[in-house]
Amino acid sequence: MSLSSKKRPAAGRVVNYIEVLKPLPSVLLAFIGFCTAVVAGQGLLTPRLGLVLLTVLIASAGANGLTNYLDRNIDVRMQRTCFRVLPSKAIYPHRKVLPLIIGLIIIGLVLAWFLHPFVFLAAAFGTLVAATWRKKVTCVYPQGVLATCAPILMGWLAINQSLSWELLLLCVLVAAWLPLHVWSVNIAHREDYRQAGLNYFPINLEVRDSVKVLLVFSLVLYAASLALYFVGDFSWLYLALANILGILMVCAGSRLVVSRATKDAWRLYRLSAFPYLGAIFLVMCLDIWLLG
Repeated sequence: MSLSSKKRPAAGRVVNYIEVLKPLPSVLLAFIGFCTAVVAGQGLLTPRLGLVLLTVLIASAGANGLTNYLDRNIDVRMQRTCFRVLPSKAIYPHRKVLPLIIGLIIIGLVLAWFLHPFVFLAAAFGTLVAATWRKKVTCVYPQGVLATCAPILMGWLAINQSLSWELLLLCVLVAAWLPLHVWSVNIAHREDYRQAGLNYFPINLEVRDSVKVLLVFSLVLYAASLALYFVGDFSWLYLALANILGILMVCAGSRLVVSRATKDAWRLYRLSAFPYLGAIFLVMCLDIWLLG
């Protein structure tokens, strides 16, 4: 056996362990935590920002890995998720991934404590809520909001320990974004969830009713992004992109209400994930750095 053929299986195993941590969502959460820290520090670039990015990335990866581990028995019953690493037994026995997950959670909490005790509390609370919320088992909205707002709170409190209306609106923005991101997947794969024995909101509603709820949240998201322009003292750059992105989200929600089509629910999910949330936080930083 050649040296290269020996390396491939090892590389594949490494990739499997990385996939358990949901790298793309973890990177997105770390990015918005970093951007929140930039906003909290009014654009001041310091080495502390790098530590914030690392801390939120590690904490998010640990929390996402934990939810992946806990949801493995649900994932195996769904066509959309049965080929993921744990349900497909690419890592088996499943407990082999626990040292990595627990280690990342502990490292994230230690780094959070180093940043500030308030950051530690936000990280610990976010991890606990993420483990109990578990999107594929329950869709209790307040729990999901608390888990998703944890990176925002960590980024803000690492730089600025005072609460403000700006921080509140950042949390409202994420609170309005979350159902657009999660419930659109539930609607797009409604029958898959139901066949797996899941029947929580919005899966237990008729599609014609659940899509109207998403349209309302897209309007709230748009309003929250515009309110941030005034409270956060941003300039025309942020206002322009907030309008463009907000209109796109409202249009996507409106189209889904009209069509009720799976492809439009999936399109709303894809638009909400990285294009919207990543772009809106990126432009906050650019606005502060370039025009602040």
